[in-house]
Amino acid sequence: MDSSPAEVDEKPEKLLTRRRLLAIGGGLVGGAAAVGLYTWRIEPHWVEIVRRDLPIENLPKPLVGRTLVQLSDLHVGKVVDSDYMIASMKLTSSLNPDVVVVTGDFMSSRGPEQIDEVVRVLSHLTPPPLGCLAILGNHDYGYQWRHPRVADELVARLATLGIRTLRNETLMVDGLQLVGLDDLWGPNFDAEKSFSQVDWKGPTLTLCHNPDAVDRRDFRPCRGWVLAGHTHGGQCKPPFLPPPLLPVKNRRYTAGEFDIGEGRRLYINRGLGYLRRVRFNMRPEITAFRLTAAT
Repeated sequence: MDSSPAEVDEKPEKLLTRRRLLAIGGGLVGGAAAVGLYTWRIEPHWVEIVRRDLPIENLPKPLVGRTLVQLSDLHVGKVVDSDYMIASMKLTSSLNPDVVVVTGDFMSSRGPEQIDEVVRVLSHLTPPPLGCLAILGNHDYGYQWRHPRVADELVARLATLGIRTLRNETLMVDGLQLVGLDDLWGPNFDAEKSFSQVDWKGPTLTLCHNPDAVDRRDFRPCRGWVLAGHTHGGQCKPPFLPPPLLPVKNRRYTAGEFDIGEGRRLYINRGLGYLRRVRFNMRPEITAFRLTAAT
């Protein structure tokens, strides 16, 4: 009668422990699969419209309250789904922007083979009343970012859509100076030339694809806001940790707003496209700025 109670009690405990382990293991595998599916199929195309004010000193009254939309890093090519990108252009148009700026990396390609597709995608963007302006990113120069002819052809084709690409030059838009720099990693970056044309006492907005450029000595004359892209926010950001992969020297420059001192503020758009179809905690972004007069 007293020979087996301990043994009889021990077996169910072991069996229960194994069941729990199997359940936990199955839950972990299922959770990992769900996260993987989310990062691959959902978040890369889950566009967030970020709405915020953009205060600019001495902003002309006709521009106060107007909407400026920033797009960045479309990466049209074999990896990014063109139907998704076309839908993003239509979504941008639905915001009724007064002006649109594109801060580089229209495509991912070795040469000019994706330019036709870039034009097809962007033909779905309704031209805004104050125009669509752009700058180039490193990928717009083709393989290893070394082919000016690829960039030149892209610029010419964008012009057929009414998109004006600023290459180290300034354009006046209803009294606002829009300064557009060529890409930092490309062969034509020239901040000194760009800034020599600017009256820094007037209202100014600078477009610069790679945010690392703002730390350079030749960038010091710049004042006001700088709109950038390039980082994609790292594409994946673990909770409470910085993104592990960023294509910048200054690891501070992830996404969003940064005070970079000396009268300059930086905004980094997370981009619409991707180099690999994966995003986690870093949704693609369309930024809708409301222009305001800085006090």
